[in-house]
Amino acid sequence: MRVFAACLLALFFTPDWVGEPRLPLMGRDAVIHAAPVSLDAQHPERNRVGALEWLGGVRLTSPDAAFGGFSSLHVASGRRITLLSDGGNIVQFTLGDDWRPRHIAFGDLPAGPGTGWSKVDRDSESMSVDPKDGSVVAGFETSNMLWRYTPDLRHALGSVAPRAMAAWPANEGAESFTFLPLARWGGGAITIGEQDPWPKGKGRAAIRFTGNPVTQPNRGFRFSFVPPPHYDPSDATILPDGRLIVLTRRFELPFTFSSKLVVIDRAAIRPGAVVHGREIATLAPPLIHENFEGIAATREGGRTIIWLVSDDNQSILQRSLLLKFRLDEPGAPKGVARP
Repeated sequence: MRVFAACLLALFFTPDWVGEPRLPLMGRDAVIHAAPVSLDAQHPERNRVGALEWLGGVRLTSPDAAFGGFSSLHVASGRRITLLSDGGNIVQFTLGDDWRPRHIAFGDLPAGPGTGWSKVDRDSESMSVDPKDGSVVAGFETSNMLWRYTPDLRHALGSVAPRAMAAWPANEGAESFTFLPLARWGGGAITIGEQDPWPKGKGRAAIRFTGNPVTQPNRGFRFSFVPPPHYDPSDATILPDGRLIVLTRRFELPFTFSSKLVVIDRAAIRPGAVVHGREIATLAPPLIHENFEGIAATREGGRTIIWLVSDDNQSILQRSLLLKFRLDEPGAPKGVARP
């Protein structure tokens, strides 16, 4: 009887769950506040950094506890923006000329490498839309997997753990992932690891998939990307003219981030190549700076637009920033894409 009573007391006074708390999920009340930011707070008239012309930016906040931690983004026609966090949370909205988010929707990835209870189950660090069918592929760091979803991100279509990514460190995996267009590239995709090189290699391990990376994961070749000194790749995308642009970042004490954007010509990416690229802009103090982890490229009025989003790590010391630039490289004719 004493044992039975002790068990009842233990059940009564012990919380339902004493292990790791569940990964926060997005709520149904989709609210986003946007506050404008400047390229240079001390000199608000400044509108250029390297090859980028400043078009504006906002700090995004929400009363939803799961909001933030954005590691990748996609910008569709009509400025429909999709943000994916490193916990599998989805934020979608349309951004007007007044920078106010409208038609807001919150959600969560329906499936992933684990059960979805903890953050490591949904460590989604990259995302890209397949130009063939609109399906979305997300890269997961901890498991070194690629998962494919329907265009609305409501259903999983398949997944794979590519053999070439198997030895990538658990927290330094597919930080960058982008599909390649049929024009100039012939399709396929590119992924770049965050910190480690191939064995006895240089720079960062990278893979050029020549087919769909989920349905044909072991077709392609390896190459290496060498980022600027002390920087790590955090995302990549394809410019409208066919070049690859890689977003890199650096963290240094006391808690300061800086970012460099690097452009790579398509011809430089070959089997076994060691690719450096060309730096076109640096976001570092006194300019606006944060832990930028997502990049997207679009076209507006014949000009190339670059979007950046930052991962605030859901910390009160950091910000979720969405920035917009026009790519205006010296020597490139305005309104004409470079070959």
